[in-house]
Amino acid sequence: MDVNSFLAFLVAAISLTFLPGPDNMYVITESLSRGFKRGFSLSLGLASGVLVHTLLTASGFALLIKEWPALSWFIRLAGAAYLLYLAYGAWREKPESFQWQKTENSSPKAFWTSFRKGFLMNVLNPKVTLFFLALLPQFVSDSASWSGFLQMLFLGATFMVQAALIFSLMAAMSSYFGRFLQSPIFWKWSRILQITILSFIAVGMLFLG
Repeated sequence: MDVNSFLAFLVAAISLTFLPGPDNMYVITESLSRGFKRGFSLSLGLASGVLVHTLLTASGFALLIKEWPALSWFIRLAGAAYLLYLAYGAWREKPESFQWQKTENSSPKAFWTSFRKGFLMNVLNPKVTLFFLALLPQFVSDSASWSGFLQMLFLGATFMVQAALIFSLMAAMSSYFGRFLQSPIFWKWSRILQITILSFIAVGMLFLG
């Protein structure tokens, strides 16, 4: 892999991460409703899931998913069920908890709760694995001095780092502007938007692929 190929991959990765999508919107709504630290931990979870998809792609498991539709359907069903569970949890949450607090809940438990949400949202989506199956091999060089497996790991780690940075930037900006949005009506619709996004991702995983 030469420098030009790596830069081309980096540009593609950044462009794809910036594209509006369910992950971006969920980071924004989580940051608005719970503050930067929760949005930041969610961002790290989403980005960390990339390594799992990279390993699956590099090891050839993605080809198995592609060839066995039943396996892909089972993973999508598990992912959709988890997202609907999160949507149900957001629906049950009391409106008062969505109001901005002077002190965020920055306990280790709260951090890992959001991290786990993001990680599982990413991992339980076989479409991401198939996406990496289509993307990563395009930037692997057969003439490179290191193996294709190591090149894919390097590219996956690069994607993870830039995604974490961009999602964290979104979380920071959302949290900052959220300080000026104190209206109860705003928080009500923020909660509704969060439920809608989670439900949309779940339905999309089941019926749009």
